[in-house]
Amino acid sequence: MSIREGDPGNFYEDFQIGDIHRHRLGRTVTQNDNIWFTMVTVNPNPIHFDEHYAGQTNFGKPLVNSTFTLALVTGLTVNDISRNGINLGWDSVRLPNPLFEGETVYAQTEILDKRESNSRKTVGIVRCRTTGYKADGTVVITFDRNVMVYKQEHAPQHRNPVPKGSHEQT
Repeated sequence: MSIREGDPGNFYEDFQIGDIHRHRLGRTVTQNDNIWFTMVTVNPNPIHFDEHYAGQTNFGKPLVNSTFTLALVTGLTVNDISRNGINLGWDSVRLPNPLFEGETVYAQTEILDKRESNSRKTVGIVRCRTTGYKADGTVVITFDRNVMVYKQEHAPQHRNPVPKGSHEQT
C-alpha cells in the first residue's frame, strides 16, 4: 500500500507562455444555482428567476446570471491556474452567447505572459485568457486576468494532516 498526495496545482515555474490548459471539470448549471446566486447578490433582474417574464424576452427562458458565469468559469480553472495564487483582477470580460439553466459549461485557459513580481520575490505574475464554452463548443464567456502565483519553494504547504490511528507509510 502506498499513500498518494493529491495534485498540488501549478506553481509559477510550471507556466509557459502559449500553453493552453484545458480544464478537466465541467459543470451543469441548475435552476437552483441561478436563482440562489441571483438572490444572494441582490440582483432584481427577473430575467434570471421569473420564467413568465423571461419567456417574453428574445431568449424565451431565464438566462444564467452573467456574474455567476464569471464565477463558475473562474472556479473551473482554479486547480490549473490559481490554486497556488491570488487573482489580481479580471479584464475584457465578454459574454458573446447566452448560457441557460440545464446547460453544461467547460473552460480552457491560454497563458499569455508571465513575469517575476517587482515587489515580492516569492511570487510571479501570470496573465492568461480563459474561455468558457458549452458542450457544443459555443463560447459563453471570455476574460483575461492576472494571477499572482507562488514560486514552488515559497508556497504555503497544503498537505492533509494524518488521521489519528492511521499507519502512514513513508
